[in-house]
Amino acid sequence: MSLPPPPVDAALVIARTRAWLRHAVIGLNLCPFAKSVEAKGQVRYVVSEAAEPERLLDELCRELRALAEADPAEVDTTLLMHPQVLGDFLDYNDFLDRVDAAIERLGFEGMLQVASFHPDYQFAGTAPDDAENASNRAPYPTLHLLREASIDRAVAAFPEAESIYEANIRTLRELGREGWAALQADIERDARDAHDTR
Repeated sequence: MSLPPPPVDAALVIARTRAWLRHAVIGLNLCPFAKSVEAKGQVRYVVSEAAEPERLLDELCRELRALAEADPAEVDTTLLMHPQVLGDFLDYNDFLDRVDAAIERLGFEGMLQVASFHPDYQFAGTAPDDAENASNRAPYPTLHLLREASIDRAVAAFPEAESIYEANIRTLRELGREGWAALQADIERDARDAHDTR
């Protein structure tokens, strides 16, 4: 009989994710749209204690409904971190088909979508160590719930949105492996400081 996983330190998970958002996503400008919603406090951080995919799927459905019902001025987007399930990237990647099916089943197609982040994220056709994979590597497996209306507004304000991916590759290649490792150390230090002083 296997032992249950240890309890999740939700405060530390959030602290690490927020530090990653500030240092990597915003600090490297990997997503030009992230800064404003974080600055306005419109990001909802949710830590799942799910240890199996079925429970995570239930929590995702609940969060999709909550985001659909929330005032966008208060909650524009949700980050659902799930540190105890889908740690294997291939399993996580397979789970994304269930995510898309849930969005369709709930009637949120064209309204909500989910972006994917994982510590071992790997784009199709890349090697594990290729620089571009870092753009989607978060401290924990994370489902990013987004409003399509917000994406449309952001793209309208940033007409060359298709150039973001290429710019990210250049940024991450220039940063290099040592630079990325140093950034991770900064993220961990800031997360620990925020966690210890709360």
